[in-house]
Amino acid sequence: MSGLTVLAPVAGQVVPLAEVPDPVFAAEMVGSGVAVDPATDPKGSDSEALAPIAGTVVKLHPHAFVVVGEDGTGILVHLGIDTVELAGDGFELMIAERDVVSAGQPVTRWDPAAVAARGMSPAVMICVLDSKAGSVSSPAIGTTVAAGDPVFDWPGRGAP
Repeated sequence: MSGLTVLAPVAGQVVPLAEVPDPVFAAEMVGSGVAVDPATDPKGSDSEALAPIAGTVVKLHPHAFVVVGEDGTGILVHLGIDTVELAGDGFELMIAERDVVSAGQPVTRWDPAAVAARGMSPAVMICVLDSKAGSVSSPAIGTTVAAGDPVFDWPGRGAP
């Protein structure tokens, strides 16, 4: 069976999307997936967010990006909640939209502690776009991962 291994873009504790303080992500309206709480990252500040899969970056904002794999599966990485309000402040893009990236390649640099200091959640959502709610299960939930560690496997385009 072909499929994708989706990597953690940042280090921290893996939590279900239902636990993030944003109703759209928590209800998996964007897609099924998991979140990583970078507050547990012992390194603290100034982290690089990595590409969760190999593919083409089809959408790139300082706080969020979408990588589409060879089979057409899109993975959204969203750094923090309501961070769009920061208008890029505190984020540094390391690539350009339409770049082809390897899984684990740095995409943006940010400081989760600075996001938290502004009263925003630094939770990082990793969602399979256009997937049904509940279709991602992850044995990593409840564990602490390093950036680049696998967080879930996705069977590929057309999966539930």
